[in-house]
Amino acid sequence: MDAYDEGPDARHGPDAPSRPAPPEERGAPAESADPVVPSGGADAVVPSGGADAGVPFGAAGPGVGSGPVGPGLVASPGPSWPNGPGGPGAHTGPGGPGGPERPGAYPPGDPRTGVAALSLRYRIAVALALAVVAVGVCVHLGMTFLHVAPANTVTKAHGEAVDDWIYPEFEQNWKLFAPNPLQQNISIQVRAGIRGPDGMTLTTGWYDLSAEDGRAIDGNLLPSHTQQNELRRAWDFYVATHDGENRPVGLRGSLSESYLGRIMVLRLDRDDAVRAATGGSGVIERVQVRSRTSNVPPPRWSREKVSTTPSYRELPWWKVPQDEAAGGVR
Repeated sequence: MDAYDEGPDARHGPDAPSRPAPPEERGAPAESADPVVPSGGADAVVPSGGADAGVPFGAAGPGVGSGPVGPGLVASPGPSWPNGPGGPGAHTGPGGPGGPERPGAYPPGDPRTGVAALSLRYRIAVALALAVVAVGVCVHLGMTFLHVAPANTVTKAHGEAVDDWIYPEFEQNWKLFAPNPLQQNISIQVRAGIRGPDGMTLTTGWYDLSAEDGRAIDGNLLPSHTQQNELRRAWDFYVATHDGENRPVGLRGSLSESYLGRIMVLRLDRDDAVRAATGGSGVIERVQVRSRTSNVPPPRWSREKVSTTPSYRELPWWKVPQDEAAGGVR
């Protein structure tokens, strides 16, 4: 019922009390078709006539918002508000139920983060990069498995490709474990033939490179991978590709010689062998490598008897290329 509708007690005639004119007649702007629900706590009154007129806003039940409502917005009522969802005053937009949403009536969604925040082009690039990494990891794991697995049809047909992938950086072996752990100490030594400024060639003494690495590792909490494994891996590579007469077996024999020889020249340059031999400048013309092998003594309580006399394996002299003579390829 409109607030200005006549009730049963309304009086007519000249003696009837005057009533205020409607807003349209007073020149005031007409109320919007969607009344704005004010907020202000328990004293707020719903500006609606009829049964709901004068009911304190928020007194109908919990959950009614108490914040200010801007122009053109509809308050979010609680479940007990008479004009709540499904009630006579429910609004979803300017046109009432089912109407379009008003701008700003609802808070925007959470901002996107991570890959979802990128544009489509960059998301495609990220997906391709992840796919390449995944394929590379799968290929490496597959090659490593074939390398350490017993001989099978795949390794017989593609063994060379597997070896090319694994050696020398990713070599795997079981020497630390059963059935035969290493029971020998092997050290790598080198000497060089150096041509001095006068044209004379001098031969240096033996440099124990393994002992140098041992001193660098001893007491070092974070020894480098080079100090721990470079010489050992290079020597194992050479032994695996040469027979007892130091003759290369297969194409990888020449590669192992070049690899080991370059390491020797680099280490001699690091030890300043040229200056120590000639007292000044000079050039490394050739190098010779040997291994010193000695058995690990058994514990005192063991009855095992082994010889502790070291044995040596000397390799032939290798000529150093001219572009590597000043310290190796860098």
